[in-house]
Amino acid sequence: MTSHERLAALEGEIVSCRKCPRLVAWREEVARVKRASFAGETYWGRPVPGFGDPAATVVVLGLAPAAHGGNRTGRVFTGDRSGDWLFAAMHRAGYANQPTSVRHDDGLKLHGAWVCAAVRCAPPSNKPTPAERDTCLPYAVREVELLESARVLVCLGAFAWDAALRILAALGVKRIRPRPPFGHGAEAAAGRLTLLGCFHPSQQNTFTGRLTEDMLDAIFKRARELSAAR
Repeated sequence: MTSHERLAALEGEIVSCRKCPRLVAWREEVARVKRASFAGETYWGRPVPGFGDPAATVVVLGLAPAAHGGNRTGRVFTGDRSGDWLFAAMHRAGYANQPTSVRHDDGLKLHGAWVCAAVRCAPPSNKPTPAERDTCLPYAVREVELLESARVLVCLGAFAWDAALRILAALGVKRIRPRPPFGHGAEAAAGRLTLLGCFHPSQQNTFTGRLTEDMLDAIFKRARELSAAR
């Protein structure tokens, strides 16, 4: 099988997963009850796989799908404010063919990049438990393993940074000592990958100015530099 075929097979496993009862119950309840503004839509209501370019040199790792974003549309960071910021920045950096991501069939294509999440189901209050994180993380491990050209992991937030360190350990990469702390612009090289920290493009960060467009653009500029150098 080609890497593209293996990624497709992994996607099939992810979308059919029912390993975490609390997350299954929540994602399906949200899909059934719906938000009033999306009442006429059919929600995805299943785990959300990663997507992008199988030859990606840069992988963007988030926390989990949003209840009325990825859990509604079936594509991570799609149909929510965080995605508005993320894909606009990826478009400016040349990683996306368009600046918006509103639904799974909107024509968005990524070039040299892959986007996924540490946890594939929308969690209540956007807070997966440690057990749920550990149950889901093998999917990301296999994904990164199959993305053989990947050289940079852009970690959106501290949760993703911690998950990325766990992914490296699962891949057999020598543990980084001392453990590198998360921060916006933080870097940690390990094996073929460099972790690159970025504040999550959540409304909590973008509305308060903790994360600006210039700061996000700088991250993707640095990601391109690192991926070209490794």
